[in-house]
Amino acid sequence: MIVVRAEPGDLTRLIKFRTDTADWLRPKGIDQWSLSFPPEQIAASIARGEVYLFKEHVAADAAATVTLDREADDLLWTHEERLDEALYVHKLTVDRAHAGTGLGGRILDWAGNRAALAGARWLRLDAWTTNPQLQAYYLDQGFRHVRTVNDPEVGGSGWVAQRPARSESGWPDVDLTEGHEA
Repeated sequence: MIVVRAEPGDLTRLIKFRTDTADWLRPKGIDQWSLSFPPEQIAASIARGEVYLFKEHVAADAAATVTLDREADDLLWTHEERLDEALYVHKLTVDRAHAGTGLGGRILDWAGNRAALAGARWLRLDAWTTNPQLQAYYLDQGFRHVRTVNDPEVGGSGWVAQRPARSESGWPDVDLTEGHEA
């Protein structure tokens, strides 16, 4: 796999990741991502260089995506926690054709390395409160559950977790920049 930054022309594909995942989760009784996400927010993340695509080669369709930024939601993380250097994983999505291949874990390891290289102490994320399989997945990936926030403003995404910014799999501390293998 290679890692490339998303470009404005990738917006349609990024929205499709989200709708495809919502369609896959719905029959399981999980309402995650059932509400549409404002495309302008995704476009703003693309413009800031925070959205990454994982591809088998440069010309291939994206196999997965993740947004990695320093945006700590103040409804989820305490003031003291927000003072710690951290990078936050958002919208990690693997295309169903690549599900079960370990790609999600590799992306989390890549993100952990990026966080460490950026001087962050933590790699953090939040997950849907009604998706226990996703929560268990993150625990299996070395994250520690911090708390579950039940606040109507948060919606379903109030299960928060973190792990140290270093990779759990021993990946070397190298910057895997655009177009390099992940």
